[in-house]
Amino acid sequence: MRDPAPGATDPLTRPMAVDQAKEWLTPLPPEKIFGNSYLVGFGGLSVALIDTGAGLILIDGALPQAAPAILNNVRKLGFDPKDIKFILSTEPHFDHSGGLAALARDTGATVIASARGAEGLRSGVHAKDDPQLGYGGRWPRVTHVRVVKDREVLRLGRTAITAHATPGHTMGSMSWSWRACDKKACKTMLFASSLNPVSADGYRYTAASNAAILNGFAASYARMNKLPCDMLISAHPDNAGEGRYDDKPGACRRYADRSRQLLAKRLARERGEAVK
Repeated sequence: MRDPAPGATDPLTRPMAVDQAKEWLTPLPPEKIFGNSYLVGFGGLSVALIDTGAGLILIDGALPQAAPAILNNVRKLGFDPKDIKFILSTEPHFDHSGGLAALARDTGATVIASARGAEGLRSGVHAKDDPQLGYGGRWPRVTHVRVVKDREVLRLGRTAITAHATPGHTMGSMSWSWRACDKKACKTMLFASSLNPVSADGYRYTAASNAAILNGFAASYARMNKLPCDMLISAHPDNAGEGRYDDKPGACRRYADRSRQLLAKRLARERGEAVK
């Protein structure tokens, strides 16, 4: 798709969720967090940047209207957005993938997602089995998406990034891990997809038709409990605690435990309502 003409409205950055965006897109300065890893996102939506030495990798794209600010933060760090080679997607929801189409257009980067995630990015709508389907709405479609499998490793420059299927919040959710080094010290970084068991009104996790969603959450908890995780970045920072990331021991286990407890409360409430 061509860039919009000067003065024209850009359909790929047209604002969405304006009220929520006031919180989600709270401006924060770009920040180097460790080694080759940076944050270029916002107070309520994380976006990460990795310098591989042979090009840049971006993780997530926030809302459509956030794309210019993300690229500006990349520039503030001294990088050229045109050096972004890959954009990794955590999930096909507008708050994390809404900006991907504009970012891909403006950088020439390849968008990468799980098979189910790619379906959502190409359609720009919620999947039929998505707990948030009832919210409706559309976001800019991503025309070209490269699909990766669970545990597949992407290599660029000196960086290898592993894809980790973490279903539940959506069945196409993917988390991403890589090693970052600063002098002789190295850490395993993990950018985690959302695990929050939220839904549109009327959705019931306890419905027999939604058993795959619950199985997905269980698989994700097991995965998070085992993954090396020295520094956790979550798609929504507040889901992982205070600050922009969690670098305390057990960060990924705590992330899974938070979701597990929220889901248990939700299931108990639904079952209680069913017997009234």
